[in-house]
Amino acid sequence: MDNGIALPPPPLNEPVLSYAPGTSERALLKRTLDEQTHERVDIPLFIGGREVHTHDSGEVRMPHRHRHVLATYHKGTAAHVEKAIDAARAAHRDWSRMPWTDRQAIFLKAADLLAGKHRMAVNAATMLGQSKTPHQAEIDSACELIDFFRWNCWFASRIYCEQPISSPGTWNRFEARPLEGFVFAVTPFNFTSIAGNLPTAPAIMGNTVVWKPAASALYSAWRIIELLREAGLPDGVINLVAGPAKVIGAAALGHRDLAGIHFTGSTEVFQGMWRTVGERVGQYRTYPRLVGETGGKDFIVAHPSADPHALATAIVRGGYEFQGQKCSAVSRIYVPDNLWSAMEPHLVETINSLKMGDPSDFSNFMGAVIDRGAFDAISGYLAVARDTAKVLAGGTADGREGWFIRPTLVRVDDPKHRLMQEEIFGPVVTAYVYPDGMPWSDVLKMVDETSPYALTGAVFARERGALVEATDALRDAAGNFYLNDKPTGAVVGQQPFGGARASGTNDKAGSVLNLWRWVSGRSIKETFSPATDYRYSFMNEP
Repeated sequence: MDNGIALPPPPLNEPVLSYAPGTSERALLKRTLDEQTHERVDIPLFIGGREVHTHDSGEVRMPHRHRHVLATYHKGTAAHVEKAIDAARAAHRDWSRMPWTDRQAIFLKAADLLAGKHRMAVNAATMLGQSKTPHQAEIDSACELIDFFRWNCWFASRIYCEQPISSPGTWNRFEARPLEGFVFAVTPFNFTSIAGNLPTAPAIMGNTVVWKPAASALYSAWRIIELLREAGLPDGVINLVAGPAKVIGAAALGHRDLAGIHFTGSTEVFQGMWRTVGERVGQYRTYPRLVGETGGKDFIVAHPSADPHALATAIVRGGYEFQGQKCSAVSRIYVPDNLWSAMEPHLVETINSLKMGDPSDFSNFMGAVIDRGAFDAISGYLAVARDTAKVLAGGTADGREGWFIRPTLVRVDDPKHRLMQEEIFGPVVTAYVYPDGMPWSDVLKMVDETSPYALTGAVFARERGALVEATDALRDAAGNFYLNDKPTGAVVGQQPFGGARASGTNDKAGSVLNLWRWVSGRSIKETFSPATDYRYSFMNEP
């Protein structure tokens, strides 16, 4: 037995490759994109370390070339979910009792594999399957996922090192046990890093997992399974089951051994899961942990002293990168009249100049939205904008070749307009131009009270007092709050991510707070010289 007290290597954030012309990574990524474009992958279920093929299948298509099929995937049933739960339960004893250093070694190896030989394969899969540009894929499916693996191991070691004090004659210890049961991880299409983190964060803490990825992101999800298999993850620790959300969800949430849910997706779906758990709470072995990051209606509010050039850049990058399909994307902006008059022509010109298309063409700033459902929903909001507001840029959609929505800027006269309140999840930014002279406190109150969400937000001002006042007034309006920067691009270990209100449970992925949710503490007290007489000294006769 190794009696050393080992800690994982101190983590550093993975450097972002540039993919600039002439670089080796650019040439390698181009070659990998070409290879993946000309292959068609068969994606099975992955249960107990076995690939499971079913008689029901679906297709993964390129959003920007929706006639091109990248992969065929197999759909699971409630029976497959039951088998996945059985596999997780069977793996739980050995995995939960494996020394935590050995568990961590698997994920640290996965991080190194992703930083090296798997990097281009996962990035290319994210670009083709989710229509991300090279930069958006690099910061997501490579850097952020690598950071999640390394930093979560580091955070876990801090949890295990957190021990109580002991009185003379005793030794107190604290055990951070894995949860009793399985964790159900439900992941979205928009971030490969989230798809990788939601099942692996509980697994690092000794839990076993049933993972349901979004069907539209299965191509990159399967690359993650391949990565973890090569890293040495034991069979049954993470089990992938694709299929209809209602079927998979009902089977998982109805099982008595459900110990936790790790979710990223829509507010409506998470609230439905919460209701289901509440209705069945007496049927579970233990109270399930519910951890969810949901929607956002993220804001930028500008003070009259704001730098117009910095503000315009934040709107463009924060609102339109990855087609606005980030829960943190800028969706509503508040700008004073004088500042707006000065910056509007340049902002509109910049938005109209943004190039969009196939992300394999590295000159494109944007790709396509994920699928027809998203295309139709966003197109509906464009119709609302044309009918009830003023479209300043974009406002058009073209679904002939791919699901393309032009980056759109809308101006409304009513700060409570539905475009200022509802999550659109697409490249649509709505502006409310507030009157010059409106008290800054009133502007901030309007921002705070307009939307039910509280995920990300940003304030632009050159006057320090305005930043101080906004930081206090908007303290509950955003879980990730930015001063003179766009409200996207949170980095693991630097800006732990999550929001409250309708945006989730704010358990902060990318920090130790999230990992605490996947353990159940046990206090152990050992007494070296136990009492042998029940009587206390106060009971003695004087």
